[in-house]
Amino acid sequence: MATLLLAAAGGALGGVFGGAAAAVGQALGGLAGYLVDKALIRSTMVGASGSRLTDLDVMSSTEGEDIPRVYGRVRLSGQMIWATRHEESVSTSGGKGGPKVKSWRYHANFAVALCEGPIHRVGRIWADGVLLDTASLTLRVHTGGEEQEPDALILARQGGPAPAYRGIAYVVFEHFPLEDWGNRIPQLSFEVIRVVDRLEGMVRGVTMIPGGTEFGYATTAVTRVVSPGVTESENRHVRHAATDFVAALDELCDLCPNLTRVALVVSWFGDDLRAGVCRVEPAVEQAVKTTKPLVWSVAGVTRATARLVSTVDGHPAYGGTPADAAVIEAIAEIRARGLEVMLYPFLSMDIPAGNGRPDPEGAAEQPAHPWRGRITCHPAPGRPGTVDRSAAAAAQIAAFVGTAAPGDFHVAGGVVTYTGPAEWSFRRMILHCAHLAVAAGGVDAFLVGSELVGLTRVRDDTGGYPFVDALVALAAEARAVLGPAVKLSYGADWTEWNGHQPADGSGDVAFHLDPLWASAHVDFVGIDAYFPLTDWRRGDHLDGAEADLATDRAHLAARIAGGEAFDWYYADEAGRRAQTRLPITDGAHGEPWVFRPKDLVGWWSNAHHDRPGGVRAPTPTAWVPGMKPIWLTELGCPAVDLGANQPNVFPDPKSSESRRPWFSIGTRDDLAQRRTLEAVIDHWSATSAEVNPVSPVYGGRMLPLDGIHLWTWDARPFPAFPTETAVWADGGAWSTGHW
Repeated sequence: MATLLLAAAGGALGGVFGGAAAAVGQALGGLAGYLVDKALIRSTMVGASGSRLTDLDVMSSTEGEDIPRVYGRVRLSGQMIWATRHEESVSTSGGKGGPKVKSWRYHANFAVALCEGPIHRVGRIWADGVLLDTASLTLRVHTGGEEQEPDALILARQGGPAPAYRGIAYVVFEHFPLEDWGNRIPQLSFEVIRVVDRLEGMVRGVTMIPGGTEFGYATTAVTRVVSPGVTESENRHVRHAATDFVAALDELCDLCPNLTRVALVVSWFGDDLRAGVCRVEPAVEQAVKTTKPLVWSVAGVTRATARLVSTVDGHPAYGGTPADAAVIEAIAEIRARGLEVMLYPFLSMDIPAGNGRPDPEGAAEQPAHPWRGRITCHPAPGRPGTVDRSAAAAAQIAAFVGTAAPGDFHVAGGVVTYTGPAEWSFRRMILHCAHLAVAAGGVDAFLVGSELVGLTRVRDDTGGYPFVDALVALAAEARAVLGPAVKLSYGADWTEWNGHQPADGSGDVAFHLDPLWASAHVDFVGIDAYFPLTDWRRGDHLDGAEADLATDRAHLAARIAGGEAFDWYYADEAGRRAQTRLPITDGAHGEPWVFRPKDLVGWWSNAHHDRPGGVRAPTPTAWVPGMKPIWLTELGCPAVDLGANQPNVFPDPKSSESRRPWFSIGTRDDLAQRRTLEAVIDHWSATSAEVNPVSPVYGGRMLPLDGIHLWTWDARPFPAFPTETAVWADGGAWSTGHW
């Protein structure tokens, strides 16, 4: 276009001086126009090029700089220790009658030294202060061991001997794209983690929560539609892994090198403390939500037809039940890392405040979001008009348990379907999860429930325990579904596992769970072990005469098999405040272990004789001394001052169960948590026959170390959880909770 316009203009101007001048003016104008067209249009006859890099700026590298030594979790910038010349690639766009444009892109290969090794992990990485999305990058972390080998890229590029940088932790970036950083290597900083305490190396098993998370266990990144053309992530709130679950599992494996098993918690929801009317079913946070590529579905139920969890202050009280597809992905990911999986079906109680439902314990209404251990017959044992010890109690238990059978479930193409009775029952939850494990390719261990102490203690008109009988039957059916190699059990509460001594004046002593523990289909005795270890308080107190601090190692160690619930007990709250300690004895038969919840060795190594009406039965129960190992299916302590006084309590503003440990003022105390867990693991690490005896039946230890599962590790990775409270409402509970 410029060629035509300037040629015409030149001809007109030259025409003023005559015909020859007009011709010359037209030619000069055309030449000028051609040059303009060439610059502006960049025709296909000539082509064009973008800017090209001649040199590459790199991060600083200072000779003689100190090498940092890391303790805990820190952020470091590091030093460049190796780099190649930048890699250049060219691409051409356009053509077919239009202009062709050449563009150059640049990538860098380089290594950054961080600190003295060995370290355990590099987490987040920042580039020019911006969190870097490392999930799409090729990088390798060398942790700085004295045996580490040279990086493969450095070795290949050097073409000969290459340094291994032994004793130095460093990161190698391969083919790092520079376009977003002005064609230079940005200033990088790294989150570096080095474990300096004992606990992480002691960990063999953990539980993985939150249990209520629709896609939080998925390894596939899931997005939800917020508005037309706008999506947000459902399960990726980090930039160093493909999903939250992968990030959390990465950190767990890096920090706990001796980990062997993960217990994956999967929550369904109960809606009533009265066993006879309680429905147990999966639930969702929102009735309308469009997600891709995974769509929520559990037990054949879709989002549109699923129950909704209740709300607190306009927000869901819980995350929804994990989608079946997410659970399957999580099991596959855990096992792909060489770890065992224990699938842990978990009953959460979604009973909102102001529910108006009769409380089995006699209150005006049921407490808000209570512990599942409060489900019982109505009225409860010990209350006026109780149905305990009646056929009515057995009927209520039967309604809660349900009639779903293994044959009602079908697995095809990784999907579990159900064609049984139209019921939402405890059996349906457990059997669905068992079939889900099959759909995932199998698990290594499985629980048929946990901490249902209010149900296991209910008796029928014959004095039997109908819910225990139901657990025995359910274990047999789960065995048929899961196969002979899977280890099966029930996670009993620490107040429930060893027997039942009802406070009804009868004098009864019953080893009520022995039919379950002795069942041929149960492989271990499971205990959620929240035993109190200390009895500390401010001012003068009895524990103060034994130690200077509640976290004293020797003091804690002496209380694993001693102290409260072993040597002595408190009759009531007034007795606790006055420290009126009553000795635990058994003058009649010399079996004090019967009444000691913490006396695992005494219970495990003796025959069990029920005492109806206080009279010791001549024939023992089905339990054979030392017949099966004991697992701690949960072991926890909140990170709060005096946490070991009452390790089972937790902060949760929405729940009626929320409280501090006895005499705690509620301040965060990591040491209280860590020392408690270390003390328990240390105790059971002993090889002494008196502390952890060897079974005469199976030849192993009473309590194997890989049977201890710490409560808890979160699938929502730190520090996204707990800081992002707009995403996860329970973040505020983290600071003094069990994480």
